[in-house]
Amino acid sequence: MQFHIENMTCGGCVRGVTRAIHSVDPTAEINADLATHKVEVATQAPREQLVAALTDAGFQPA
Repeated sequence: MQFHIENMTCGGCVRGVTRAIHSVDPTAEINADLATHKVEVATQAPREQLVAALTDAGFQPA
């Protein structure tokens, strides 16, 4: 699944996004692109759980 996270602007943000996703699914594969603010996630976790974890971490996904 893919998310657009407008406020992901640096390596620290990528780490925060990664931590949030891994809090839901520690085995998720994550590919973040700072230039486009897109995050691709390979996971079996429900999208709603990832959205909630990202939002709680301060990253509003679209």
